[in-house]
Amino acid sequence: MAYTMPSFVSRLFRPFTSSGASFGITTVESGGRLKKVVNAPEGAEKATLAAGCFWGVEHLYRKHFDIYDTEVGFTGGHTKNPTYREVCTGKTGHAEAVAVYYDPTRVTYAQIIEFFYNTHDPTTKNQQGVDVGSQYRSAIFFHNEEQEKVAREITRKANEQWYKGGIVTEIVPAPHFWPAELMHQEYLNSNPGGYQCENHQVHDLPPLQ
Repeated sequence: MAYTMPSFVSRLFRPFTSSGASFGITTVESGGRLKKVVNAPEGAEKATLAAGCFWGVEHLYRKHFDIYDTEVGFTGGHTKNPTYREVCTGKTGHAEAVAVYYDPTRVTYAQIIEFFYNTHDPTTKNQQGVDVGSQYRSAIFFHNEEQEKVAREITRKANEQWYKGGIVTEIVPAPHFWPAELMHQEYLNSNPGGYQCENHQVHDLPPLQ
């Protein structure tokens, strides 16, 4: 059997081999880093989700939804402007997260949350597949009371109909979102063979009732 590099080690080194900028991402310098300029008009709504490695989560939403844009980053921790390497240590308290910018007349928040529960394992605390640590926790960061209401209702249904009461997903107010380095934005577009957690796929589950 061929040797497989452990997930943590392979993820720590692979992202520094390419840059999403070559794929037409508009950038601006901010805080000494190149930052992605999000392509979303005034009136767009934002969903912020954590479901393990943000490369695969972002890729799924970009593939399956008609959205304005996405941005990967870090949130929920206690350090300012963390780097990917720092978050990978598990000592910052941050979760790897994806901000999804969408038109609420075309996509509903309920659809985004149902898809969230259908594309990762929300029953494993601080873990997705072989990725272990609080940075890989399952979490919904709501931006207003309506999002909280919808998130809790979809969570209740998914818990009853799909996961037999096992969901451990956090549902908390959205704190500051720190964008990840440019090389992580739309990572699987620029690195088609890059790492993707085995949990990040559309599972064969019936629609929630």
